[in-house]
Amino acid sequence: MKNTVTQNKKSRFTTRELALTAMMSVFIAVCSWISVPIGPVPFTMQTFAVFCTLSLLGGCKGFFSVVVYILMGAVGLPVFSGFKGGLSVLMGVTGGYISGFVLMALVYWFGEKISGGNFFVGIISMIFGILVLYTFGTFWFMKVYLSEIGSVRLSSAMAKCVLPFIIPDLIKMALAVVLTQRVKKYVRI
Repeated sequence: MKNTVTQNKKSRFTTRELALTAMMSVFIAVCSWISVPIGPVPFTMQTFAVFCTLSLLGGCKGFFSVVVYILMGAVGLPVFSGFKGGLSVLMGVTGGYISGFVLMALVYWFGEKISGGNFFVGIISMIFGILVLYTFGTFWFMKVYLSEIGSVRLSSAMAKCVLPFIIPDLIKMALAVVLTQRVKKYVRI
């Protein structure tokens, strides 16, 4: 009986964890507003916020932060880049990259589960997660672009939507990891 009670307590979020999860969802929204339009997919600090969220909260709570962020945007709150919100954004050309954050969080969570939270596996999981995000987002972009404008080649989509972001995203990842490692000393997660 006592073991069952302990397991039930472990599977629920505490009030503190819920607050941190919500706070990081808002952090992702605020970082998405820091945006530079450089083409069909703008440069934002969204990925930095997602990296921070995963590194700080871990896979499970980080996953839920990302889901809450996307749900806030889906219901129309202006949490996406350019202060946009609504299903039209998620169904548009950048929707695959936004939805891809969920896949990225799942990859990180999976890596964390199989490694027991190993720091280096976490870094590799982030890298693999961003590759999954790029893949999903690019194919989504091509699908929407095809239905709205016309055919686009994979090489052209990659040139517009992935190549300009690789180095900045790696830098954002490194900054997020360094920052969150320092913050973890002061925040009880």
